[in-house]
Amino acid sequence: MPQPFLTAKWQNLVMANYPIEASILKAYLPCSTELDAFNGIHYVSLVGFLFARTKVMGLSIPFHRTFEEVNLRFYVRYKDGDEWKRGVVFLKEIVPRRAISFVANILYGENYSTRNMKHNWKLDEENLEVGYFWKVAGEWNYLKAKAEKEPEDWVKGSAEEFITEHYWGYTFVNEKCSGTYQVSHPRWKIHKVIEHDIFCNAEKLYGPAFGNVLKQEPSSVFLAAGSEISVMKGTKIFAP
Repeated sequence: MPQPFLTAKWQNLVMANYPIEASILKAYLPCSTELDAFNGIHYVSLVGFLFARTKVMGLSIPFHRTFEEVNLRFYVRYKDGDEWKRGVVFLKEIVPRRAISFVANILYGENYSTRNMKHNWKLDEENLEVGYFWKVAGEWNYLKAKAEKEPEDWVKGSAEEFITEHYWGYTFVNEKCSGTYQVSHPRWKIHKVIEHDIFCNAEKLYGPAFGNVLKQEPSSVFLAAGSEISVMKGTKIFAP
């Protein structure tokens, strides 16, 4: 089996999910992919989580093993022969280290940006509280969730399955070429979210169309426990 380009542990993923019109997303759709939907509805998700034990080609990079990420993503699928490969397209990924942004943007064609970030977690006998923070225009934005302490398996056919079960990333290269890479991890258990609190200067980060979407209340918020993950080297998909 080929060596993964990156391995890490993704922990405590807060996922806030917003319905969105397909027309907004089509401008960002990589070639040869199509929009994916759950019960006929398209979604964008604001996701915050922690990278831990990060290695690149099996090597630890000093000061780059543990860091936060917040991303905005939507859902697509690509037909490879007879197999549908369900994946995500990242509109923007925010991290606190410039070197991470540089490598991801060059090697994977992603849209990483670097900002001041922090996180806090609190665990008691009944609940887990998770918060991710990133600074925009001198102001702390945040994505917070309070959830039940013990995670459970998601139900087949549920929104939790649709949002979490994606094992491919797709990027726009040009009108006739897309980038793709595989992400491997076991199925994630889900902590039931009791309450959430979100503040995001979405218009400044993502533009007015996404700003209007993220001003609304999310239709759902999940807290996935996370797991060890591996990201394979990227390849290209060319239009027929």
